[in-house]
Amino acid sequence: MEPFKISRSKIDLFLACPRCFYLDRRLGVGRPPGFPFSLNSAVDALLKKEFDFHRANKTVHPLMTQYGVDAVPFQHEKMDEWRDSLRRGVQYHNKATNLMITGGIDDAWVNPKGELIVVDYKATSKASEVTLDAKWQDGYKRQMEVYQWLLRKNGFTVSDTGYFVYCNGDADKEAFDGRLEFSIKLIPYTGDDSWVEKAVTDAHKCLSGDVIPAGMSDCDYCQYVEAISKYK
Repeated sequence: MEPFKISRSKIDLFLACPRCFYLDRRLGVGRPPGFPFSLNSAVDALLKKEFDFHRANKTVHPLMTQYGVDAVPFQHEKMDEWRDSLRRGVQYHNKATNLMITGGIDDAWVNPKGELIVVDYKATSKASEVTLDAKWQDGYKRQMEVYQWLLRKNGFTVSDTGYFVYCNGDADKEAFDGRLEFSIKLIPYTGDDSWVEKAVTDAHKCLSGDVIPAGMSDCDYCQYVEAISKYK
C-alpha cells in the first residue's frame, strides 16, 4: 500500500485540533487558506542564496562568526530536495503506521563533530526585542524538533541545538526610499524531539477512526462552525 503523506504542518494541525486534522486529511475538507507571506518568502529566498554562496565555497557565513557558531553550511546532494516543502522535503516512512512524514527545512549547517544543525529562517517587524518567548512561538520550536527528528530518522547525527535566523524589519526609518532594512539575530534553541513519535502514532490512530473527533474549545475554526450552525 502506498504510504500516506503527512507534512510537518499537519502534525502541528493534529496537535492543535484533531477534528480539523481529521476533516483535512481523512475527508479532504481543509481550513480556509491564509494569505501568502510574500515578503517573508522573499527574505527566505535571499537568505538561501546568501548561505548557498558559502556552502559552495565551503566558507563560514559572517553571522556564524558574529555569534561564535563553529560550523559551515552543510553540503548534500539532496539539499534542494530537502528545502522543497511542497513536493519533497526531508522524508521518513514510518512503517508501523505507513505514514510518510515530510518537512521542508530552510537550511542545515554542520559542525566539526559532523553533527547537523537545523536552521530555520524567520522574518518579522516589531519594535521590541526578538525572542522565542511568546506562547504562539511554541509552534516554531515544534517545527524545528520535527526537522531534527526527520534528519535523525534519515541516519544523520543531529545536534540538539538548532538556530533561528530571525530578521526584524526596521519600521523606524524616516522614509521608505524603496528599501526595507533588517536587523538579523541568531537565536539558539535546544530541541527535544521525544514527543514526535507518539504524535505520529496518535495522528494515525485519529485518521483510522470512523468518527469525527469533537471540536476543540480553543479552536477558532471549530467555534466559528458551531456558532454559524445555530442559524441554519
